[in-house]
Amino acid sequence: MSKPKLPPELVKLCKSVTAKRPKTVIDHILKHGFITTQELKDRYGYNHPPRAVRDVKEHGIPIEMFRVEGNDGRKIAAYRFEDPGKARSGQQVGRTVLSKELKQKLVALHGERCAIYLGPFPDRELQIDHRIPFEVLGDVLGAKPNPDDYMLLCGSANHAKSWSCEHCVNWLEPKKADICRACYWASPDDYTHVAMCEARRSDIL
Repeated sequence: MSKPKLPPELVKLCKSVTAKRPKTVIDHILKHGFITTQELKDRYGYNHPPRAVRDVKEHGIPIEMFRVEGNDGRKIAAYRFEDPGKARSGQQVGRTVLSKELKQKLVALHGERCAIYLGPFPDRELQIDHRIPFEVLGDVLGAKPNPDDYMLLCGSANHAKSWSCEHCVNWLEPKKADICRACYWASPDDYTHVAMCEARRSDIL
């Protein structure tokens, strides 16, 4: 498979990334044109390839998944840079830096508690998370974060939400924000499904 010619602006952005995990993915794609989930696991030791790829996207670099044939003849996932002209605007700019000010606003609105487990947690153990995953909606360049778009989660709840979202059909396609808004993980107080499964869920702390 031949490597596509990349826009100079995209190459410059790629080379500006210094964090180890996204840089590993970026450098491999720049050299070979794409990277497979098998290479991420076997060659680089990343047992959760979608997380490594998401790190690339969070630097504002558009990347897409496609299928290739693995060593055993089965189809496996692979990733390559997406045409910047086709990427959605929110995804192109990278993740908005989540400030201490935003966390203070969330604590003022909801208290020092996990939005999923509902129990109290020390401020240092609470993490700011997008209600609708960044992978689905992205962030808007220059826009001031709206506290309604975020929630405070303890580490365990954040991990559980990430796993469930990444295994949801809406994560890859069709990426509809309204589907996420009606999900337990975005609106635990008022939801119609859990990752597109018609179910009710209770997390006991």
